[in-house]
Amino acid sequence: MAVPLLTSSRALAQTPPGLDLQLYAGLSITGAVATVYSVEYVTDLAQTNSWRCLEFLQPPASPYLWADKSAPATVQRFYRAAVFAAPTNLVFIPPGTFRMGSPTNELDRNVLNDDVQIAEGLQTAVTISHGFWMGKYEVTQGEYLAMMGKNPSQFQGDTNLPVESVSWFDATNYCGKLTLREQTAGRIPTGSRFRLPTEAEWEYASRAWTSTRFSYGEDLGYDNLDQYAWYGVNSGSSTHPVGQKLPNSWGLYDMSGNVWEWCQDHPSPELGGIALDPQGPTTGAERVLRGGSAFGPGAGQRAAQRFHSAPDVSSGITGFRVVLAPGQP
Repeated sequence: MAVPLLTSSRALAQTPPGLDLQLYAGLSITGAVATVYSVEYVTDLAQTNSWRCLEFLQPPASPYLWADKSAPATVQRFYRAAVFAAPTNLVFIPPGTFRMGSPTNELDRNVLNDDVQIAEGLQTAVTISHGFWMGKYEVTQGEYLAMMGKNPSQFQGDTNLPVESVSWFDATNYCGKLTLREQTAGRIPTGSRFRLPTEAEWEYASRAWTSTRFSYGEDLGYDNLDQYAWYGVNSGSSTHPVGQKLPNSWGLYDMSGNVWEWCQDHPSPELGGIALDPQGPTTGAERVLRGGSAFGPGAGQRAAQRFHSAPDVSSGITGFRVVLAPGQP
């Protein structure tokens, strides 16, 4: 459990100078409001190399009182907040609440309804309770080749093209190797790891606090989609280098089009109601893909569009992007 400290304490060992911490049943953080911190704990202050990341936090105010809701009742914990400079090409996604899925009157809702699409169902009020880092771009062929020693992609000729022809297993193996490399290099805190986004995290990040068909608006005639996505109308039946179209307001590129992106979840219907950090069913034969592709119609690029496939299947339309977060989803 968190140990009360009756007097305020300066920053603990290995915490950046100038950051004032106080320990109560949690942690009072005094620092820059726009800065992202890695909130970490140890059970023994003598073990200076044993700090583990509990949360990535961007305080909305200073000072900010943070509480450890995961602390076991029988274990003593000590905390610190260390400024975290994210690895290249990651964007911090703050916690929040959004409407997942599409309203029943949304134009072209379920227009692609066939045996491989997941029906969009009822909207769900979803809360994402913890911030996370997400790849600014889809994983590129150059990144995949450097990590895995091979490039399975069907469309080649530029290492900045998104990697595709990867299965869900390929994508999760990449995340595991990336985690090991970055932890060994000391670029991410112990207790954090790279993984695929949950479907809810993906849609939340794609919408960037919007509720329209696309993050940039309703675009009922698909007049502006060309500025944000490579899809069937403008792609020339090929993928394109990442980051060439406009990003959403959170700085994420190609959230519509280019390649479908694997998510962590087994598919499930949107059942309405409310949900906290949903992770999909615990079992299932398939995994979710989101975001549309360079070969689909405009309707297939909408924020609510859903797709799924067997995890061992790969094709020229399936790729992925990574998330960095504490623990597992």
